Amino acid sequence: MSFLGTIYVTAAVMLALYGLNSLVLLVLYWRHRHHAPPPPPLSDTPRVTIQLPLYNERYVVERLIDAAATLNYPRDRLQIQVLDDSTDDTTAIALERAAHHRRQGIDIVVIHRTEREGFKAGALANGLRTASGEFVAVFDADFVPSPDFLQKTIPHFLDQPDLGLIQTRWGHINGDYSLLTRAQTLALDGHFVVEQSARQRAGLFMNFNGTAGIWRRACIEDSGGWQGDTLSEDLDLSYRAQLRGWRFLFLPEVVSPAEVPPTIAAFKRQQFRWAKGSIQCLRKLGWALLTAPEPLFKRVQGLIHLSSYLVHPLMLVLLLTSLPLMWWGGMPSLPLAYLSVASVGPPLLYAVAQHALYRDWRRRWAVFPLLALVGTGVTLNNTQAVVEALTGRGQTFQRTPKFRLESARDHWRDKAYRVSASWLTLGEAVLALYAMVTVAVACLRGNIYAVPFLLLYVAGFGYVAGLGLWHSLSWSRFRPRWVKLRGEATMDARRP
Repeated sequence: MSFLGTIYVTAAVMLALYGLNSLVLLVLYWRHRHHAPPPPPLSDTPRVTIQLPLYNERYVVERLIDAAATLNYPRDRLQIQVLDDSTDDTTAIALERAAHHRRQGIDIVVIHRTEREGFKAGALANGLRTASGEFVAVFDADFVPSPDFLQKTIPHFLDQPDLGLIQTRWGHINGDYSLLTRAQTLALDGHFVVEQSARQRAGLFMNFNGTAGIWRRACIEDSGGWQGDTLSEDLDLSYRAQLRGWRFLFLPEVVSPAEVPPTIAAFKRQQFRWAKGSIQCLRKLGWALLTAPEPLFKRVQGLIHLSSYLVHPLMLVLLLTSLPLMWWGGMPSLPLAYLSVASVGPPLLYAVAQHALYRDWRRRWAVFPLLALVGTGVTLNNTQAVVEALTGRGQTFQRTPKFRLESARDHWRDKAYRVSASWLTLGEAVLALYAMVTVAVACLRGNIYAVPFLLLYVAGFGYVAGLGLWHSLSWSRFRPRWVKLRGEATMDARRP
């Protein structure tokens, strides 16, 4: 087998292993699906701090603060910290709403930083210095915690001193806003309902998702605190805490609604940060995880979890090597078709999650082909993130813009915080053409079995590139005059 053929086979086998692991998680989920802990009564009300990290969130900051202020918990036991790193009018809005709720007897303070040292991790660590709570809940700007959030989470901590974190399930405020948001909610439901449930109930490593969770303060401090040397401070602290012996709990029945990105550029930015941060955590904690005094299966699952975004460079390798191998007649003779059984894992996982959550699960799951296109189309974006993480390049936290889209009548086109199409959009278009050429060569060379696989690349890269251009042009066309006049609005959105 040629060197290029070896690379192709290696990438195909590794991708199949990640796909097969979806089936492993499905089995674990099915085995433990009825093992949810019963909700204990709220027998005590320890002091709780709510942290709301913000950076330029003018559209959602008021909604967030109001939701935190209406949490059903004794006022003398609740503290709210608005951790504001904003450079626009978000700060003024936050100060006004905080003052309003202070007049109602709420202990709420706005902590404004002029330098974003450590990004979100730095803001959380800075707030922790003056936090008075024994437990610390974190909500990102686009979340709307339900009033009974603390009543449903705090009781689990009271008789479990080794319980360090409770993560709740994300809901979707704008899940039906568009086909793109529907595809994202399908992916998120699969992660939370199946993956998080399976990992936690099977005793595997799981992660804090950065928001809609509540920490025992002692766990944060014992595990080294928030650290800003990765873009996934949540994943980093999660693994450090569990390696120290702290237990985590996932409560899928407690739902914290949030918005998902309505534009492909915003979604790609979010994916870039998650991909880069995950691989940074793999570099930082991989050896400690590999050598931890834990069962082998648990350690392997942890490594698969931290390295999951490697699927994107592996997918790109498969595409780039397919054309020369077919042209020169060097496609491996290894029966790789047998590995295709791994491809049933992800769609089955998402179907099971939808079935567990919704009566109309078939309608919701029907958007899976679009999710497959989007997942393929962001391959170049996420590959760049992985490469930067592996090579130690850059450390800029690029926020995902939020627009307060609560109904189909709401629009993002007339708002600031623009995320324009980048050079990667051109790269995606080029890869779509490359995949088209590869399809033609596959037909000429008789490699018909590869055509459906290659057409997924054509459609995925083409769809993501086309949607990126359309969203970018739409924003430019519909943005109001005041956005053009206020340089701050557009400039903010482009800052990291």
